[in-house]
Amino acid sequence: MTKKETNKDSKNDLILEDYHKLSIQVSLNGLSFCILDTIGKKIVKAGKHSFDNRLNPYEAQKELKRFIKGQKIKDFEFSEVVIVHRNNLFSLVPKVLFDPNELANYLKFNTKILANDLLEYDEIPGYDMVNVYVPFININNFIYELFGDFEFNHHSTVLVASLLGRNASGSETICYAYATDDELDLVILQNKKLLFYNNFTYKTPEDYLYYLLFTLEQLHLDPNEIKLRLFGSIEEGDPIFSICQDYVHHLSIYLPNLPDALISDETALNANYLTINAL
Repeated sequence: MTKKETNKDSKNDLILEDYHKLSIQVSLNGLSFCILDTIGKKIVKAGKHSFDNRLNPYEAQKELKRFIKGQKIKDFEFSEVVIVHRNNLFSLVPKVLFDPNELANYLKFNTKILANDLLEYDEIPGYDMVNVYVPFININNFIYELFGDFEFNHHSTVLVASLLGRNASGSETICYAYATDDELDLVILQNKKLLFYNNFTYKTPEDYLYYLLFTLEQLHLDPNEIKLRLFGSIEEGDPIFSICQDYVHHLSIYLPNLPDALISDETALNANYLTINAL
């Protein structure tokens, strides 16, 4: 059993010490987490773990169990817990076309779904979009057993909403490329709106570059004009940064500000962008 939203009434019964909020990102290639002191607005602990190979959801659950124990996450008491599911089983739908009774129809054309898959959706407030996706149901069940009621979202919901919020006053076209060890999320914003979003799996810097340039070509965007912002597991001088530098003129590493004036260090923010922005 899982709950889409935290039980708000239970917060009134929390003891004073329960002022921490936990967010965990789960994917088939790794895990990350953040713990927020909600009173001091400070990230008190954060970490990540990359798998040697891409796992299945049940192997990922075993790794998550070891990860939670190894990071001593259960040493804290939490007022809220948020899980971020990272996978490519999703579809963004304009809100005007959205019907909660048709979730499978939004997904069946661009992802493989099974008859017993649980389908969920996140609304992206203020942008008239709904994200339909398949969460890791075994992960949800495991988290519910550990922590009780919790919230969960898809990683693309967190990523798109946070970048749109940071560009609420901008009119230029910007391509944000968020990367982990083998996944690339491309978010292209234009005139304060989402022009494009997709998730890709890559193995080499050349794969990464191919998805980037092909996307720009299909959208008729000039690599010499568009601003490209790389972040996640990429730094200046990395092979991916260097190869992109040969083809895109306006290139830089994106160093996002912390949401809601949270206190943390730059390394923790860059490595745990999704878990921090899910808090």
